[in-house]
Amino acid sequence: MQAFIEIVDELLENGHKALVFSQFVDHLSIVRARLDERGVAYQYLDGATPVKERQNRVHAFQAGVGDIFLISLKAGGTGLNLTAADYVIHLDPWWNPAVEDQASDRAHRLGQQRPVTIYRLVTEHSIEEQIVALHERKRALADSLLEGGEMSAKLDADALLKLLQG
Repeated sequence: MQAFIEIVDELLENGHKALVFSQFVDHLSIVRARLDERGVAYQYLDGATPVKERQNRVHAFQAGVGDIFLISLKAGGTGLNLTAADYVIHLDPWWNPAVEDQASDRAHRLGQQRPVTIYRLVTEHSIEEQIVALHERKRALADSLLEGGEMSAKLDADALLKLLQG
């Protein structure tokens, strides 16, 4: 939480806006309380937010109401265009890196005029570190297979056939 608040303070001092994702609504509640204590204006969205209110909050953020947009990871993975933000902060890693990437893409949309920076906060010596390491292995394997790189070159036709046959 301390690292998160330091990042938010620096972003706000420099006129930036951020999307903040967590997979835990309870964690977002704690963050909301900290932002309230500091007088930071924000928008909030989770899976319980009604569709109409969801759009109202998105439009408000895009129009400049709030510098931070707190979003539950599952609620924010699709259908949002939030180009007012130029920073994305993931408070905790999700086991599937594609879900995080989809959430981060809310700021990478047509109309984005600035580079987008992504922070992933991870507690040292925790299961989170292991999840991030798993992300790296998954991405490396996928990239290697898709690009025909070194890892995929190790699979000859017979090995690939055996893999597909189970």
